[in-house]
Amino acid sequence: METYSLLRQFADSWMLLFLFVFFAGVVLWAFRPGASQYYEDTASIPFRNTEKPGAVQAGQPETRT
Repeated sequence: METYSLLRQFADSWMLLFLFVFFAGVVLWAFRPGASQYYEDTASIPFRNTEKPGAVQAGQPETRT
């Protein structure tokens, strides 16, 4: 059996199964019950410090606009 045929047979059977299981795992991980708080926290990053600017970290120049 030549290499192409062997790889093609592997891709048609086991690799397809592996990629489907991986995709299903990623979808289940993204929609797990505890993920909503994490995603809400991440989504609110641009709106933090709207009342007053955040503190300037040491070593970083202060920029004014």
